[in-house]
Amino acid sequence: MKISRIIKYLFTAIGLGMLIGSFFLYQNTAGFIENASIAQGIVVNLEPSRSSDSTTYRPVVQFTTQTGEKIEFASAASSNPPAYSKGEHVEVLYLAAKPQEARINGYFSLWGGATIVGALGGIFFLVGAGIIVASLLKNRSDIYLKQNGVPIQTKYQSTEINSNLKVNGRSPFRIITQWQNPATSRLHIFKSDNLWFNPEDYIKKDSITVFIKKRNPKKYYVDLSFLPKLAE
Repeated sequence: MKISRIIKYLFTAIGLGMLIGSFFLYQNTAGFIENASIAQGIVVNLEPSRSSDSTTYRPVVQFTTQTGEKIEFASAASSNPPAYSKGEHVEVLYLAAKPQEARINGYFSLWGGATIVGALGGIFFLVGAGIIVASLLKNRSDIYLKQNGVPIQTKYQSTEINSNLKVNGRSPFRIITQWQNPATSRLHIFKSDNLWFNPEDYIKKDSITVFIKKRNPKKYYVDLSFLPKLAE
């Protein structure tokens, strides 16, 4: 299905973009700290920030610059329970040219944005890249088995819906076959790759070829070349 192929690249691109954004946030904060002056401030209020299902609080801090100017600012970081108490003394970092953009000298106040964006970006990137790598490895394994595997004739059993995977509310189909190894008398069950259409009407035979790795039937590829190709 085309959308499933798009998702893995979309996740990877979003993740990479967020990681790049996190890096720039980190650089911005590092530059701010390098050029900032230090002052002592006091939390004068806890400003509520309401969303549909919760309320968080961000500290409002008052401090005096080196030139004697009194500044009051609200921290960009909010939490519940509040990270600071009213009347609590905090260290403040500010740029002399822009004292209104001061920040509390605390990890989350300084690095919270970069941390959150980086963590989300890492998750998106790992999921997308993981799917891409898994797909490449699977394709390489299939090609190897088709070229070097031992072809066996297996008995068609059924077609099932792979409910473990859903895309846009739809689950793919898989063909199930079985084969009894004459050397060990053990019965092996094989499942095909996912199919985004019901193949039952196109299965006109009881025998389906499966390529297995020599001495390891757990590594296999179900040959579906007899089925029609799904139009894009």
